[in-house]
Amino acid sequence: MNWINTLMEDYYAFLKEKTLVTDSNSSGWVEISTPFVGLFNDTIEIYAKKEGNNIILSDDGNTLRDLELSGLEITRSPKRKEILDRILINYGVRTNNAELITEATERDFPQKKLNLISAISETADMYYLARHTVASIFREDVKAFLEDQEIIYTPYFISKGSTGLEFTFDFQIAYKSAEIVIKSFNSVNKMNLPHFLFTWDDIKNVREQQTQKEIIALAIINDIDREVSDEYLSALDNKGAQYILWSQRHTPDNINKLKRVA
Repeated sequence: MNWINTLMEDYYAFLKEKTLVTDSNSSGWVEISTPFVGLFNDTIEIYAKKEGNNIILSDDGNTLRDLELSGLEITRSPKRKEILDRILINYGVRTNNAELITEATERDFPQKKLNLISAISETADMYYLARHTVASIFREDVKAFLEDQEIIYTPYFISKGSTGLEFTFDFQIAYKSAEIVIKSFNSVNKMNLPHFLFTWDDIKNVREQQTQKEIIALAIINDIDREVSDEYLSALDNKGAQYILWSQRHTPDNINKLKRVA
């Protein structure tokens, strides 16, 4: 077993240790506390209930409620509603009286649970939208940047990894001998960065065998409103992933990270 396999096993163990399951109430709902961090730096909690052969998964309305408490009301802005709808469609999640909900079977429960957590995380990230001056979230800015560079890309790129789970990347750029999978980080923390590195590692061998191309991971990080800790950048370097700080996106070195294999 090489060093990355050991790290991945540690990551699996961490997820299992930090995931707590408790009976929520007498109505059949079960509370699942995850190690992922939400809007107020608390853990993301989801709820599951068995109904016949289906399993209902819900955030109990906490995600949109927290956004409203922070002053960001989705329903009053058509643009924000459009962004939310796009996030939910991407992960197969719907809203019901402000709850984020998806349905699963026992067979696809792991994938649907992952999809709901991802949808919650991306929806909560809308808080960092500069409400008075910015018309779209950071991913939209990255999209515009790629188009300004005349780069052909696939948005919301989905790939299945060695674990059998499907992971979504914000963008994929395909070249003759390499593919770049891109994640845009409006904010980076100790949960979303390891998750990005894990998803890249999980798809890497599978994708390289399928395409006979090198699979490159690229994180594009917003450092305009907040300083990015050196420990996060070192983690990317140590794992062999690349990154572009948004304030430095136009430098020749960073442009070459997007075009160097063209």
